[in-house]
Amino acid sequence: MRIAMIGAGYVGLVSGACFSEFGTSVVCVDKDAGRIERLKRGEMPIFEPGLENLVASNVRAGRLELTTDTLAAVDKADAVFIAVGTPSRRGDGHADLSFVFAAAREIAEAMTDYTVIVTKSTVPVGTGDTVEGIVRETRPKAEFDVVSNPEFLREGSAIHDFMRPDRIVIGTDSERAKEVMRRIYRPLFLIETPILMTSRRTAELIKYAANAFLATKITFINEVADLCETVGADVQDVAKGIGLDGRIGRKFLHAGPGFGGSCFPKDARALIQTAQTAKSPLRLVEAVVEVNETRKRRMAEKVIAAAGGSVKGKTIAVLGVAFKPNTDDMRESPSLDILPALLKAGAKVRAFDPEAMHEAASLLPGVEWSDDAYGSMTGADALVIVTEWNEFRSLDLGRVRQLMRTPTVVDLRNIYNPEQMAAEGFRYVSIGRPEVAPSKTPEAKR
Repeated sequence: MRIAMIGAGYVGLVSGACFSEFGTSVVCVDKDAGRIERLKRGEMPIFEPGLENLVASNVRAGRLELTTDTLAAVDKADAVFIAVGTPSRRGDGHADLSFVFAAAREIAEAMTDYTVIVTKSTVPVGTGDTVEGIVRETRPKAEFDVVSNPEFLREGSAIHDFMRPDRIVIGTDSERAKEVMRRIYRPLFLIETPILMTSRRTAELIKYAANAFLATKITFINEVADLCETVGADVQDVAKGIGLDGRIGRKFLHAGPGFGGSCFPKDARALIQTAQTAKSPLRLVEAVVEVNETRKRRMAEKVIAAAGGSVKGKTIAVLGVAFKPNTDDMRESPSLDILPALLKAGAKVRAFDPEAMHEAASLLPGVEWSDDAYGSMTGADALVIVTEWNEFRSLDLGRVRQLMRTPTVVDLRNIYNPEQMAAEGFRYVSIGRPEVAPSKTPEAKR
């Protein structure tokens, strides 16, 4: 099998590298010549654990090619995957499909034989119909099928998710296209991965519905956390108690500062727009988006309250700015709401993130960046944990307390135990858990 992957961004590069690892011949195409040259030098445009080695090994083996030549890549391909970005249009939440439609036109002009055109990008219901119309208009006599094959990759564990997926969704009514897709995914079929064959429109909706549901779980437990703080309950025990119910499940029941990233916010908004256009509004999803946006802004208020009601002239140390660990992705990160609000309130903000600081620097003007976690804490009046990187889970608490001017920790990810933090002399504020008074003063500890 020969595959052309249009787009060497997050989805295209991960998918192309993983397909080539299966032994398939893959050509990743991108219009950005600079990106292709950097990739050829082994420089990844994103941080994703294991991706650099996976790309390098398959390039060396000759199974993965990187190019800007769409014509040559499509001409030799049995299937062409569209894996370009579909960002939200400014202001209205609709997905910007211009890159998808441009790719469809280029594919139409380049293909010479029967071709399966696979939409891997996350697109609204009916996009496949439009892609088919574009190709048909460009090449009226061409033989082709358009298939929806949504991705379900989590940043930070994308390679595992591709190699060991929960399911593969393939949307097409064409038996010829189904056979091509079965051959492409044969390595996963052999390990008994569930493969759902459905209509194209259904497949397109599955991706949006999945992300909206997960976003709803996160928002639900965040609102329960607020209630827990009011009534003196522990949200982690509540989450465990409901998560043990097999109908609910444990995943995505971790209270925090709100969801972010490249998928959940964008996809929830796009689904809302699709539903409104269809005159079948999704009120629950609309509420999820509204609550999540409000929550991220309220986290700064939580920090200010923990710091005594004012942060003016105070130094606030921040650990983590990426929207989640194991990625450098800053898109829709809660830090983009929290840190500017602290700066506006008069705080000096000093932050550290293992991977995202280069990306974050231009997005968070006024923030001072540290070389390591402890460097951010020197003389700090409060420490805020925004992203739960593993290296933040076992900090030397004695060292932390000695470095800080005031031993106050605001843990927005609940990675520490309240009783332990109190025993170490910290005022420890977390999400949805009762606060425990410190059992020793900083002076006594020293």
